[in-house]
Amino acid sequence: MQVKARGLTFEVTEGGPEDGQPVLLLHGFPQDRREFDLLLPRLHAAGLRTYAMDQRGYSPGARPSGAGSYRIGEAVADVLGVLDSLGIESAHLVGHDWGAQVAWLVAGRHPERVRTLTAVSVPHPRAMMLALRVRPSQQARLAYFQLFRSPVAEKLLLGGGALVLRRMFGPIGPRADLYVKAMREPGRLTGGLNWYRAFRTADVADLGEITVPTTFVWSDRDGVVGLTAVLRTADWVSADYQLVAIRGVSHWVPEQAPAELADAVLARIGV
Repeated sequence: MQVKARGLTFEVTEGGPEDGQPVLLLHGFPQDRREFDLLLPRLHAAGLRTYAMDQRGYSPGARPSGAGSYRIGEAVADVLGVLDSLGIESAHLVGHDWGAQVAWLVAGRHPERVRTLTAVSVPHPRAMMLALRVRPSQQARLAYFQLFRSPVAEKLLLGGGALVLRRMFGPIGPRADLYVKAMREPGRLTGGLNWYRAFRTADVADLGEITVPTTFVWSDRDGVVGLTAVLRTADWVSADYQLVAIRGVSHWVPEQAPAELADAVLARIGV
């Protein structure tokens, strides 16, 4: 389905019982709403109504020009706008990677719109900021940020038959083809990279404690987030909180460990 919000049109896949509790799923880079395909059947079987949306830069009708249009606050406003257009007062949020970053901000700044939060792979922004200050290893893990912000990032990722992009997706096997093919669409990769180009620490530096029930799912072979940021996330959630650590899995949790992630989401929602 297509959902119009804030003058943009977002691609959204809906599913599950129409009267089920609403769950909004937010993807990361360089994927799209299909990264949750393996998770959704379990949520539907539990009676939940799901909405997996392609965020700005990924939906063809939500691809504004200029990196400034991709500040994280714009993505937060998109979530609120989509919920409004769907007639949903509040929803359970599930976010992975950049989607988790957006979900943390929605939960922190608009808790009345969030029933529960399940953040996958990316910790509370303040926990990450602390880790970056005290752990040089965490700084090294995020060194790719500068590369993705560079003007040559598109050529690097898609050059040579998209070799670099395919290597990023190595652990998920043939499903990588879905995203590599999509990223060849004009403007789509630039839209995704503009999230990196637009990001400023000041955009998240004021985020306080999360007051909605929260689960943070982390995998021990994630090359992006180190243990300090993982453990200190608990400092920033005043509501019921659980850390779920999945062993032997890389950053691509929704596709490498959909059963474990479904268990965590369902336990958090309480169904």
